[in-house]
Amino acid sequence: MRPPKTLTRWRRLGLGVLLVAPALASPAAWCSSLAAWTLNSQRLELRTTPEVMPGAFFQAGSAGQGPRVWVDLPGEPSRTRSLPGRGPITEVRIGRPSPNTTRIVVQFAPGVRLHPADLSLVGTARDRWRMEFKAIERDARFTLVPSAVLSMGEGDLDAPAAGPPVPMGRFKVVIDPGHGGPDPGAVGIGGLRETDVVLDVCLQLARLLQARGVQVLMTRTSEVDVDLPPRVSLANNSRADAFVSVHANALSLDRPEVNGIESFYFEGAGAPSRSLAAALQQQMLAISPGSPDRGVRTARFFVIRRTVMPSTLVEMGFVTGTLDAPRLADPTYRRRMAMALAAGVLNFLQGRP
Repeated sequence: MRPPKTLTRWRRLGLGVLLVAPALASPAAWCSSLAAWTLNSQRLELRTTPEVMPGAFFQAGSAGQGPRVWVDLPGEPSRTRSLPGRGPITEVRIGRPSPNTTRIVVQFAPGVRLHPADLSLVGTARDRWRMEFKAIERDARFTLVPSAVLSMGEGDLDAPAAGPPVPMGRFKVVIDPGHGGPDPGAVGIGGLRETDVVLDVCLQLARLLQARGVQVLMTRTSEVDVDLPPRVSLANNSRADAFVSVHANALSLDRPEVNGIESFYFEGAGAPSRSLAAALQQQMLAISPGSPDRGVRTARFFVIRRTVMPSTLVEMGFVTGTLDAPRLADPTYRRRMAMALAAGVLNFLQGRP
């Protein structure tokens, strides 16, 4: 069988910048740079971490097997899987062909003819890629339904990328999930508990940051009650670069019209803490259309007043709000929130909040 042909093509973006691949700082396992994907009978679309360079390949079919295209990206897939296709596409596979590589394979049915000269993986933004299948030729057995989505990868094409890596081990961040154990924090619509929301988001946030080179400490990783002074001591003794305390807000259940996102910093901590709060606020609002911006504000909460590094306390929304509560109860939204917080932290660490 002939060796596969590469299909990657560059497209200059609005500022004349070419997409380039960052060098990995360490051979340690990174999580996949493939954030989300969608496929139909006309095209494959990918969302990746910014400035990643995928490699795209084509292999012609052989007796009894149709052609296939695949895309390789840096990082380990969260899981390998095989999904059935439809019409001219028989299967989609997410695999790990070698350490620190994620591969997405589109397998076409026997009888489908692709012209590799007409195939290319085109960068449409810093984190978006598209491959059109407009040159497919097929025999009469196949019915092509242009609008039929064959499968959706893990994640969301419209979710924020969790941010580019930072130098491995250079930065340390303390994540503080509020409340815990016998203290559930706020309890909102349908019995939604603040502690459940924030712990889920924070555990995902920790994994995202670790995968991008950040050392992470957490004040709790399970449903336990931790007093405020030990949370502060952990942060101060660790000599962390940033401290992020994550909460969900509440009012009376009689005030379901109150919704919104806000971030706090201690005024005496100065500009770095305000920059951290602003970076997180910006990213949270970006994934929460319609949710009111309650602003970046000063406060004297113990955990941000007593920590010695840039610190913020974020309120991701109201568990008592008719807009915010359903979102906070939704695992997909929580994942998006974790990615938003990760992007904010990484932007802050890189000095561009």
